[in-house]
Amino acid sequence: MTIGILFVCTANLCRSPTAEGVFRSLVTKAGLAEAFEIDSAGTGASHVGQPPTPAAIDAAAARGYDITGIRARQITSEDIERFDYVLGMTRGHLAEMRWLAPRDFADKPQLLMNYAPPLGILDIPDPFGGTTDDYERAIGLIESATRGLLARLTPQVKRAI
Repeated sequence: MTIGILFVCTANLCRSPTAEGVFRSLVTKAGLAEAFEIDSAGTGASHVGQPPTPAAIDAAAARGYDITGIRARQITSEDIERFDYVLGMTRGHLAEMRWLAPRDFADKPQLLMNYAPPLGILDIPDPFGGTTDDYERAIGLIESATRGLLARLTPQVKRAI
């Protein structure tokens, strides 16, 4: 059994590749990497093929995550059908994904922050063009939510092993 996880932001340059890298690291450390298919995408196509921003790469590296090999791509309706969890960074991404989704899958996309401890925060702010602190805030929220996601999915994975 493999669980497909797709992280989605606007351009697939900051938040979603960071989430992909963080979650990939978490599942590897937990010895569960083989149980997951992990990817990221953006709702827009303007940066397809580009690597994450240097600031996102630096913020991730400072916390021990390597996202240098990720390249931006645009989400498709097929992605929403194929992946088990399609997780947006903001309510705007959620709305765009639900609009793109085939009718039977419109409720599948969720917010990544649904998996974080109750923080009163729904959206992970876009750090693009911002300060180092903006990137640090985003990665902190991503770490919290991805840890919660893994905690939620671990029992399911272990039952299937």
